[in-house]
Amino acid sequence: MPDLDLIEHYDYALPDSAVALHPAVPRSSSRMLVVDPAQDMVVDSKMVAFPKQLRAGDLLVFNETRVIPSRLRLRRQTGAQLETLVIGFGGEGCWDAASGDPLCLLRGAASVRPGEALLLDDGSTATLVARAQHGAVSLRFERPAFELFAELGLPPLPPYIRAGRRAGGQLETNEDDRANYQTTFAADDGAVAAPTAGLHFDASLLATLAERGVRRAAVRLHVGIGTFRPVESERLSAHTMHAERYELPEETVAAIAETGAGGGRVVAVGTTVVRTLESHFGPSRGPLRGSTEILIRPGYRFGAVDALLTNFHQPRSTLLALVSAFAGYDLIRRGYDMALANDYRFLSYGDAMFIANRAGPA
Repeated sequence: MPDLDLIEHYDYALPDSAVALHPAVPRSSSRMLVVDPAQDMVVDSKMVAFPKQLRAGDLLVFNETRVIPSRLRLRRQTGAQLETLVIGFGGEGCWDAASGDPLCLLRGAASVRPGEALLLDDGSTATLVARAQHGAVSLRFERPAFELFAELGLPPLPPYIRAGRRAGGQLETNEDDRANYQTTFAADDGAVAAPTAGLHFDASLLATLAERGVRRAAVRLHVGIGTFRPVESERLSAHTMHAERYELPEETVAAIAETGAGGGRVVAVGTTVVRTLESHFGPSRGPLRGSTEILIRPGYRFGAVDALLTNFHQPRSTLLALVSAFAGYDLIRRGYDMALANDYRFLSYGDAMFIANRAGPA
């Protein structure tokens, strides 16, 4: 068995052609790879067949966070084009309080001087106030940020989607992305990236699941840059996650307890749901509401989640380490090899993987 703390073991060759630049239409028409650790099996399937993988008494847990269109175009007085992604307010990057200067990722920030006023498309300004940790900056907007998001904001599509579209001569962002890069059940503003496993669900699929007797519950983890920050250390154990805010409603805790007592499975829709549930039910036993920096890697003992629907993740990422911990490293490698060989679509707008039950600890 390799040393699974080394990030090199989570590397694989991901060709540009495998990266989905647009979502499946309709949402539930995605492909789905079924991974079953109990039977050491990987099977090709489709998302429309997902209800057949579940049974009455199972509990689907969704992340109801809503993506904020917080990507804004800027330009310097010289005319040079810049872009910023607002990731929160104040030092903690919170959205609900909306207090303090917005914390932002600013492309081209190294050349911008503190005190320099940058122009937005409506003619108002954003002034660089200070530099923060991990390459972020504080910008002071002349107008309230949420007004700017409503009028000028663009969906925060991942850079690899936008780069792929540019390379193919397409627009980086189109009108459909505002709806497509949002789950149909999103309810609470706060994310700067979509919980992408939830993008596979439409009204028809949700209705079929309900008819089958599958129950639903919700959590909120406001996806931040921590989930996608590259691992720069050689070892996962040396990587520091950025804190992300989460909320686990008491009714969801009760539903999880009822599901376990009735012999059903707790099925997490996405790695953000896993991280939320494990932040409370896992070894550290966190509160129902707070912030989490949990990093799940092989050897982790899961406390709540029995099955997982997820997307295919970036090489050398903490998310790939998480699914390897859940299903087993070797089986995930087999699954990814099969998906690549069979033209599955990868990353945020891509196809799904259903891990039918968790493996034992490595």
